[in-house]
Amino acid sequence: MVIITLITFIMLYLGGAKKLYIILMGIFGSAGLLALMLFTEHGKKRITVWLHPENFVQTEGWQPLQSLYAIGSGGLWGVGLGQSRQKHLYLPEPQNDYIFSILCEEMGFVFAAAVLLLFFLLIWRGYYIARYAPRRFAAMLAAGLTTAIAVQVLLNIAVVTNAVPATGVSLPFFSYGGTSLTIFMSEMGVVLNISRYSYINRN
Repeated sequence: MVIITLITFIMLYLGGAKKLYIILMGIFGSAGLLALMLFTEHGKKRITVWLHPENFVQTEGWQPLQSLYAIGSGGLWGVGLGQSRQKHLYLPEPQNDYIFSILCEEMGFVFAAAVLLLFFLLIWRGYYIARYAPRRFAAMLAAGLTTAIAVQVLLNIAVVTNAVPATGVSLPFFSYGGTSLTIFMSEMGVVLNISRYSYINRN
């Protein structure tokens, strides 16, 4: 739901919708989300766990705390490939939602920063292709596919660093799952096809 909402707002903006309408939708949507979080027991519990995971060490706060332990344990250069301790029954879903935490632990801050840089270059290139696409449909398609990946990357990194409450979003191209990988590779294939078509059209 969060991913779809963010992609919708970004695509409306890129598609040329009036900024006033987007702002009004954002205000009403945020107000509804805030009300849901503040006036329901489940919502209040999630906010409390997110802000103070140390008070829920044995329950809901276990996962974000173990994720932060993994990231902190890696230091600058990591503990070594395959040498993670947190992935052995400490951090749930180390192969999926929290794979970036294990990457930080095993390979360190330098390698994690390199991965983020590669994601940045991929996303920048996707928007570059969209900007110079010869047709509007191709431009919106390339922008939409790039946005889908960008939103998932940002949400996943935010979750593993406890910057936002857990959302269950995987990390594109890294998290376990053949179907997910196939979909992401197919999306990049479409974007590359648009890039190739743009190149042929210019020449």
